[in-house]
Amino acid sequence: MNNIMLRIETLYNDMGRGEKNIADWILENKGEMISRSLSDLAGKCGSGEATIVRFARRLGLVGYQALKISIAQETANTKPVVNESIKKSDTCFEVFSKVANDIYNSLEHTKKVLNNGNLEKAAKSIITAKRIAIFGLGNSASVAIDAQHKLLRAGLDAAAYCDNHMQAIAASHLTENDVAIGISHSGSSKDVVEALGLAIEAGASTICITNFGKSPILKKSDITLFTASEETKHNILGMNSRIAQLAIIDSIYVYIILNKDNEAVTAVQNTEKALQSKKY
Repeated sequence: MNNIMLRIETLYNDMGRGEKNIADWILENKGEMISRSLSDLAGKCGSGEATIVRFARRLGLVGYQALKISIAQETANTKPVVNESIKKSDTCFEVFSKVANDIYNSLEHTKKVLNNGNLEKAAKSIITAKRIAIFGLGNSASVAIDAQHKLLRAGLDAAAYCDNHMQAIAASHLTENDVAIGISHSGSSKDVVEALGLAIEAGASTICITNFGKSPILKKSDITLFTASEETKHNILGMNSRIAQLAIIDSIYVYIILNKDNEAVTAVQNTEKALQSKKY
């Protein structure tokens, strides 16, 4: 038995009702812990955030993040790195088919949780922004860079920041004419959330792209764009979340091309002309 789980079970009878609710949820769902923010877990357990912190300290840990890391480390050896439906006996094409089905399901679920009005509002905010700062770390860094690429092609002044120091610096220099976009599947990336907070202090509008559910990033976002991907329960690669995030970025890019008069079309044409010399 894992050490952290043993400690939870050993101390269970000495816990109060709120802590027992937390213990019960963790023992039944330990594989989901890594994708849960403090506020999200509080909602799942019906306990206060302070109770969860006390629960972690009862186990000899400094706080919630330490609890998440401990559980993640202990379950790493048994946690599949890919979808459980994919078997070693599958051919490569069968693996592709299952991955494609997963992506399709993720996009269909995202369509159900993505607010139409928020998506429109986000696109219009980006169109009218003087500058767009995009923040992403880890798996979300590549999505931030893709967003920069698309928006630059459309003739907008956009920059992706995938270093936490640069995120803080860039956010502090934004103005009320600018937009900051934070991309975080968990919604709990501390540096991205803090960068959005700095952007708000500087007067900028903020947008987040995050998975559906309660998380810290929502408190720092004027506009929320939800994805619906469950792959972090069984896949450390974060593929489905990135595809859903990229689909949102692409949708905004196409909307901008269609609605920014002729400026965006001209910008795309100029970009293609400038890149011709880079091709054989």
